[in-house]
Amino acid sequence: MEHGDRLTGGMRKAQILEITRQDGRVTVEGLAQHFDVTVHTIRRDLSDLADSGHVERVHGGAVIADGSTNIDYVQRQQLNATGKQAIAKACAAAIPHKVSVFINIGTTTEAVARELLNHRDLIVVTNSLNTANILSANPNIDIVVAGGSLRRADGGLLGNLTTQVVDFFKFDYAVISCAGIDADGELLDFDLQEVHATQAIISRSRSTFVVADNSKIMRTAPGRIGSVQDIDTLFTDAALPETLLENWAEYDLKVEVSEQPNSLRSMN
Repeated sequence: MEHGDRLTGGMRKAQILEITRQDGRVTVEGLAQHFDVTVHTIRRDLSDLADSGHVERVHGGAVIADGSTNIDYVQRQQLNATGKQAIAKACAAAIPHKVSVFINIGTTTEAVARELLNHRDLIVVTNSLNTANILSANPNIDIVVAGGSLRRADGGLLGNLTTQVVDFFKFDYAVISCAGIDADGELLDFDLQEVHATQAIISRSRSTFVVADNSKIMRTAPGRIGSVQDIDTLFTDAALPETLLENWAEYDLKVEVSEQPNSLRSMN
């Protein structure tokens, strides 16, 4: 009997689901090591959880199932906080002082805002009230809030007014998040108003950075923002599957990986 079988299958699957909710993404190898069971056992558990609609199977593991709607914002704030912080540090380090930056809505972009608190002489435009509040602690940053209709769930501002404000600018950098990036390199989101706003942001930026933790990789959503060929750098927290790198080889895309050691999320 495997050590992990001391847990009933139901108990182990409940723990797998909780780990997936906390980290956003898990791998078969990482879970097998964690529970001291075979990869076959974990694959079976993940298949059962996928069949019941709790998770989605992805390359090498699973993510929380999303269907056609995004995960609750408070829950997203708690998912993979360590990975998001690592991504944010790397992204902020790539942004110099004395530039203009657009930061859009998202928990990872909020983490980038926190890492910019020691920057000087920035002009930051954002359609996130949360990001504006974070950056207000730095008197060396001029903050412009792009108006629009308030999305109460996450403090986002969206609509025609948002895109009109974006059109007033030409940004040195854009820092954007998305709900998913699929195998074809399509940047995806759930809210079509957010899709429209993000498309406008990319079109008005000299350099575009996408910040996406590994739970967003190979994740689907119904709205298409654009493609990885439209951006300059992807910041993530785990090595990408080789199949993705092969698919995206024709694009002039830089990938910065801030990999987390000893993680159930690490791609092996």
